[in-house]
Parts: sequence; structure tokens; C-alpha cells
Amino acid sequence: MICPHCAKNLLRKERTGNTCSHCRRTYALDPKTNSLGLHDLRVRRVAAKVTAEGSIAVTADQLWYALSRSRLRKAGYTPGCAGAALGFGLFTGFFGLGFESAFVLAVAGGLLLVGAAFTVAWAVGVDRGFPAMPRAAFEPQALRHWRSRYGGLPPGIIDAARAPAGDDGASAAASPGTAVLLCPDPAVRVFLAASGLPARFGVLLADDLDAVRALPGDGPVIVLRDADAWGEFFVRDVRAALDRRRVVDAGLPVRSVVARAGAVPYRDRGSVPDRRTMARLTDSGDFTGRELKWMGRGWRFPLVALPPARLLAVFTRVAGQAARTADPEHARASGVGFMTWPGPESPGAGGPG
Repeated sequence: MICPHCAKNLLRKERTGNTCSHCRRTYALDPKTNSLGLHDLRVRRVAAKVTAEGSIAVTADQLWYALSRSRLRKAGYTPGCAGAALGFGLFTGFFGLGFESAFVLAVAGGLLLVGAAFTVAWAVGVDRGFPAMPRAAFEPQALRHWRSRYGGLPPGIIDAARAPAGDDGASAAASPGTAVLLCPDPAVRVFLAASGLPARFGVLLADDLDAVRALPGDGPVIVLRDADAWGEFFVRDVRAALDRRRVVDAGLPVRSVVARAGAVPYRDRGSVPDRRTMARLTDSGDFTGRELKWMGRGWRFPLVALPPARLLAVFTRVAGQAARTADPEHARASGVGFMTWPGPESPGAGGPG
């Protein structure tokens, strides 16, 4: 790896204890000691990109996805693993036949079985899409070391756990028609609050239904959620609970991700829908077979995966539309899903991540 201080190319033996043997200065991350292969220069480079060179403040969760994206594209089992096992198995088998060794032939058979298993696993994508470093592990496995070395997070990165994610007193001045943005992801609420856009558009932020009910007024409720089985349930449950109030599904809908070739979703081992959940989704009649299969395998695309500039552009469009539809003449727009992938003329177009 390259020393982030003196730019020397360091061998493993030259960086014991995360200390450069040339300049004697310490660094935060060594690619050999974390599952994402992170090092300080890469984190700085990706942080600069995701924050648009510091012009946008983003959360650590958004940085996590940006750092994970390239690995999420790859399958867990690679053809190289299968090829190595099969090749060595064949070589060992020929060797065993030549010497008529039952033991060597047994070893060769085992290697061929392992190679075949790797081949099948790679073909069906058994381990594809699982993050090398889960979102919840980013803090203890990476950011904790960064804070310890540099005294804070990388430039432009805000800590969702320590930043405000509510209306910050704005509800006291809310009018009866004030819109509420309901988003269960604290990182997204913090990101939007830090941008200043909710205050600019007079939109209040809420994390659950109880928070929505506690806010004054009866304006539209804009739901912003992840693209997965639970997100689809969330917006349906909100509509059922607030049947007398206008609810706008701002996305992210599963259909937009499944149909988008450039999207890079991932799978969470702890949130694969059970049979009852999948039956409910199937019975709704709202999803294609491809979409149901995608959700059934636990695939998801979170809001933090959207490029920050695009997420801000989407919020601006949704908030502006909500303000316009406060006029009864525009009430029919309440059923429109606003979280669509922008075209080439839209800010941040060019594929998620």
C-alpha cells in the first residue's frame, strides 16, 4: 500500500502497527486488516468523490455504500476458485492413475467435487451481493480507527448518530397544510436536514407513524423508503394507517431498481422475507415474477446507495410537487411515484453509485 503521508510504497513488513517505516507516521487503515481492503488514500479519494469535493455533506452510511459498491458487483465465488480446484483435481487424478494409488485418487475425487461445487455456487450466485463489510460494521471496523488516528471523520462526512434528524423546532411554525417527509432511515433524514432543503421547502421530517401523528397539520405525507420487501410493506401500511390523509409514495420502488441495469443492490442475510411475507406481496398483484424473485432472495437497494446529488434533486422535485398539489386542482398527483431514475438531462444522471 501507499503511505498516506510520504507516498512511499510499503510492503507488509514495512508497515507494522499501522506505522510507516520510512516517515514513522501512523495511519488509520491497512487493506490487509479489514474486509473491504480499505486504506487511508482510498477512503479520502472516495469521500472527495461522494461529497463532490466537499460541496455536499453526506453521512457515513453513504460513504460506506460508495466504498462497498465495486465489491458488491462481484460474485462471492469466482470462476478462479472453481478452475483451480478442478485443474488440481484432474492433475492429481492422472497422478493417482499412474501410480495406482487409491488415496491419491480419493483426494483427486474430493478436489473435483469441491471444484464442481464452486462452479455451481458461482453459476447460481449463492454468495453474490452480500457486503464484505456490513453497514453496521463500518463504524467499529473502519471509522473507529479513523477517528482514533485523525480525531474525526473524513472531510465532508457527518455522523448520523450525532446530528439532528428532525424538524429542529420547525413544527411550531407549521401551517395546517405543511407536508411531512416520513423516512425510517436516520442517515437519510440527517443527510437531508444537513442540506437545509427541508427547511427551505417547509417540509417536516418524521421517522415513524407516531412522529407523523404528533406533528401539527394535515398536509401530505411523503414516504421515502428503501427498495426492498420491507419498503413496499412500509408504504402500504402508512396508507392504511393514514386513510384520511394524502400519502405520496416517493420511492424508492423495487420496479425501478430491478429494471435499472446500472443499479448495484445487495443482500442482507438477516432480512430475507419469509413465506408469509412473500405470499402477501404475491397476493397484492403489484409485482412481476422477476420482482418477486428479486425480493424473495433478499435483494435490496437502500436510499443511501443513491448518489447524494441525485437524492437532493429528487427531494427538491418531490417537495416542490407536494407544495403545488396542496391546491385541490392538483390532488390527482397524489398517486404518482416521484422517485424515478432521472434522464440524461437530470442532475446526477448516469447510474446509481
